[in-house]
This record gives sequence, structure tokens and C-alpha cells, in this order.
Amino acid sequence: MPAKATNLNKHGAAVQLNRELLVGSTVVVRNKSGTQLSARVVAQLAGLQGVPTYAIEFAEQDDRVKTFWGITFPSVENRGAAAAAEQSEIVRHRRGLTSLED
Repeated sequence: MPAKATNLNKHGAAVQLNRELLVGSTVVVRNKSGTQLSARVVAQLAGLQGVPTYAIEFAEQDDRVKTFWGITFPSVENRGAAAAAEQSEIVRHRRGLTSLED
């Protein structure tokens, strides 16, 4: 099973994959368009259907982070009812990763 990112946010995501990762380790995350970013494993979450799931946060804070998931997250200033509803949809949205390397 390739890595699968869920619960996307502008700081990282939850990642499911069929291997163990150490909390505190750094991994390289690559999206389907080939962009790579370093990320820290910050927690091991409850596994879904027996698949280990980890919380990762991007280690880099450049422009690639803003566009890594291919979606735009609303700014705090522009959050109204519509933006909150859109954010709920984004959180539920799932994107596949081509790889996760440590």
C-alpha cells in the first residue's frame, strides 16, 4: 500500500502506511506532482483497519508548503460560515501520496 494522506491541513496531515515510523523522525513526503518536502513524525495515531497512521508536520515553511496539497486553505481573517464549511470539506478530503521516505 502506498502512503495515503488524510486530514490535510496547511501544517501537515495524518499519513497511513504499511510500515512503522519513529515519532520524532524526519521523513520526505512526495506528492503526485513530484514536489518533495521534509516532515517530522509528531505522533502515532490509532491505526485504521490495522494500518499504522501517523501525524506529520512540515519541517519547511516555504511557498511549496502552501501549494503541496493542491488546495487553498482559508486565512483566519476570511473565515465566515462559507469558509468554515469549505474547511470541513477540506479536512475530509483525501489525497494519495506517491511516496514517503525516511
